Amino acid sequence: MNRRWLLFTPLVLLLLVAMQPALGPGDAVRFIPQSSFGRGEVIRYTVHYGLINGGEATVETAGSLERVNDRPCYKATVSGRTTGSFDFFLRIRDQWRAYIDTTSILPMRSQRDIAEKNYRKKETINYDHIRDVAEVQDHDKDNPKRTTVKVANNTLELVSGFYYLRTFNFDRMRVGDVIKVPGYLDGDNFMLEVVYKGREIVETKAGDVHTFKLVPKLPNNKLFRGENAISVYLSDDRNKIPVLFQAEMFVGTVKVDMVKYQGLKYRLNMAN
Repeated sequence: MNRRWLLFTPLVLLLLVAMQPALGPGDAVRFIPQSSFGRGEVIRYTVHYGLINGGEATVETAGSLERVNDRPCYKATVSGRTTGSFDFFLRIRDQWRAYIDTTSILPMRSQRDIAEKNYRKKETINYDHIRDVAEVQDHDKDNPKRTTVKVANNTLELVSGFYYLRTFNFDRMRVGDVIKVPGYLDGDNFMLEVVYKGREIVETKAGDVHTFKLVPKLPNNKLFRGENAISVYLSDDRNKIPVLFQAEMFVGTVKVDMVKYQGLKYRLNMAN
């Protein structure tokens, strides 16, 4: 097992719940109304291995909109780093960013800046959702590359997938309903299936929160214990922010636990 993926794999797999001009002025391939998120939102997390704090992560939306290919976009960033003794052995400094069209909740552009021990990757992807292609730019200083790849209709990447899940009205869903999320990562197209499991109250460092529980179906792998090994908890309110991720791995249980939040549009539905 490659240890550099160990720390933030639960967060990455969730959110895989997504240059030719991507869209022309005034064009949108779909319309998804949503009021759960906006500008200036910041959520902070701690990564735990049992009782040990191993890292921290932040999900934030910039305070102003950006324009990409003449489309208004949310600038959303997910960043993560190791802390304490884990930082000595692994040293992860990752940043994933997406410019998400405010109308379609599709990525117009995504960027990755990955530093994990001795591994480095810098990448920019521009998406053409009319032709269902993406232009991938690898910013390797010794061997930069630019390739065009075919992607699925309405494809998402890590960060936009995170926000897309928040557009669903879970009050209208039944336990067992499946959300299908088309995604693209590292040259691969896939269809992630996320199962709605109902409501629960969960404990976080920020307090007990009423939540909706989601479980992404995983293929057979050597990292997680079964296809239902990851549980994701979104706040049971109009924000629908992820407050807790829990993963049952062969090396033990990993939790990504919300510790602070600011800039939410609505009051968080606390249980205490």
